[in-house]
Amino acid sequence: MLLSRLIWLIENHAEDLAHATVEDITTNPKTPSFHSLSREEMESRIYRLYRNLGRWIGTRDEAHIAAEYYDLGRSRRADGVPLSEIVYAVILYKEHLRRFIRDNSLVESTAGVPDHEELLPVLLYGVQELNYMVGHFFDAALYHTARGYESAAGELQRTNKT
Repeated sequence: MLLSRLIWLIENHAEDLAHATVEDITTNPKTPSFHSLSREEMESRIYRLYRNLGRWIGTRDEAHIAAEYYDLGRSRRADGVPLSEIVYAVILYKEHLRRFIRDNSLVESTAGVPDHEELLPVLLYGVQELNYMVGHFFDAALYHTARGYESAAGELQRTNKT
């Protein structure tokens, strides 16, 4: 129940999460190449991530993750963004999401509820399970982003040789 509630909260706060994440990426000293990119395009892409997170982690079907993040890697390579900055941007996506999960996990809010001590292990397990799923999602996202980036770089090299 907590897991589905947290996913629902994430999906329903996708716009705020995306806005905060883009604000961080476009001002962070570790992602300077992103500072001049279209905020609207980044916000749209990150919004889709948060809005579709439940479907992506719930089905564990990597095809959707592969398509979205392969495209992200190719797009960012075309924009001239170094791979290290892309990786750090994805890390920032995950940090914002984990902070949201922590802040909305309801674990702290059980104080005052009768028998809240009995609920705590269940709530903690739900948060831990969601964090595991989020970690798996972002591992796959990073892998497919790098694949897309390498693919675009390879095409550029082939084009330059001819």
